[in-house]
Amino acid sequence: MTWPPVYDRAYRPPPEEPYWFRREETMSAEERKELILAKLKAQVAYAWERSPFYRRKWQAAGFHPEQLKTLEDIRRIPILTKDDLRKDQSEHPPFGSNLCVEPHEIIRIHGTSGTTGRPTVFCISRDDWQRIAEAHARIMWGMGLRPTDTVFIGSLFSLYMGGWAVLVGVERLGATAFPFGAGVPGQTERAIEWLRLVRPTAFYGTPSYALYLAERAKAMGVDPARDFAFRILFFSGEPGAGIPSVKAKIEGTYGGICIDSGSMAEMTPWMTNAECQYRTGMHLWNDIVYTEIVDPKTYEPVPPGSEGVPVYTHLERTSQPMIRMFSGDLTSWTDEPCPCGRTYPRLPRGIYGRVDDMFIVRGVNVYPSAIEEVLQSLPEFGGEFRVIVSRKEYMDHLVVRVEYGPELAAAAETAPHRLEEFRRTVSDRLKTRIGVSAVVELVPPGTLERTEFKARRVVDERDLYNKLLRKGGTATV
Repeated sequence: MTWPPVYDRAYRPPPEEPYWFRREETMSAEERKELILAKLKAQVAYAWERSPFYRRKWQAAGFHPEQLKTLEDIRRIPILTKDDLRKDQSEHPPFGSNLCVEPHEIIRIHGTSGTTGRPTVFCISRDDWQRIAEAHARIMWGMGLRPTDTVFIGSLFSLYMGGWAVLVGVERLGATAFPFGAGVPGQTERAIEWLRLVRPTAFYGTPSYALYLAERAKAMGVDPARDFAFRILFFSGEPGAGIPSVKAKIEGTYGGICIDSGSMAEMTPWMTNAECQYRTGMHLWNDIVYTEIVDPKTYEPVPPGSEGVPVYTHLERTSQPMIRMFSGDLTSWTDEPCPCGRTYPRLPRGIYGRVDDMFIVRGVNVYPSAIEEVLQSLPEFGGEFRVIVSRKEYMDHLVVRVEYGPELAAAAETAPHRLEEFRRTVSDRLKTRIGVSAVVELVPPGTLERTEFKARRVVDERDLYNKLLRKGGTATV
């Protein structure tokens, strides 16, 4: 085995072949364990040699790569968290001490917001970017995409990794990329016009955006099933595509199949959690990124059918490899066969929850502590706030209820415009800090309940919305 793998970029299966790499995708569990272990040993040895970050962390835990004799020995390696990455990058700016390539080898810099004032930075080398393209092309092939398809990419093209990684995968697969983007005022209406004109056969974005796009289309007299041509719609960033009722609504609205995918931006190629065209839950493409499902407290593996947290390990990464990355997501897994013939484990319900306080709004990770950081920096802030996340017209809707202080309350009695100025300031700073718009509601001093215990400041009403949908009802916000 050559590591890191070098893929033939001219290779592509014949269109009628269901697998990109038939042997790897259909091998027995024991054969795959041998392949994973060989890659894991190479990946861990590389990280030990190149990453001061891992050497410090592993030495402190008493781990050495020579201890990796079986796949089960991976549990000797300490868990990696987002906080570990943020702390390391803060102490070793800008990229941290886990950059295993020379700075001049970096061709892309991406990132995500965190709980502190600085973002988490992802650096990707040219060779890794090509391997990401290979992985995503291979997985999208399993979804049923072919070189004859045109893929509309309706996601943010920014530091957010999602749309860019889909784009490079589409290009590697040989399909036509239609990178339309999202998030600009009026862009949805323009998208509807372009979709009627170009008639792409596949859609990528978030489930909420697909449903919002359909609502806007219907308001313009456009029938998404008749006037668009999507045969495959695939998603990440939100759990909606894994919810049966939402999946059925998307498929009924567009007339194409709805496919769920996605793990973490840090773990790109994040599409290694992905459904195939049979849509029986997300396959874990474990020969690219190895996934353990563990108990969130003990980190011990949980048996099939049990709930746990995915812990991810890169097997083909040379720039900033993530080894035993704790996701904080909740899922359950199965090793039962899939009709597609792939022998990977699956997440039959996808990713459906979190074990920490992070929540996702329109594909963006939002932390309550980041909101609090903004508010605490403002002298007019009264010391308490609430975050309400709900669904409105199938789109995530974020409301931040902010208590203002006594000084502002007194000033507003003679100068009421001061309240509106404060509201605008909060709104603008939140948008800059968390990367998503919020409706800011101001309330007088003493309105919000205080507690001596850990404050529960986030109310996520989307759970109620999804429960109503599962029961076949309607949800009104």
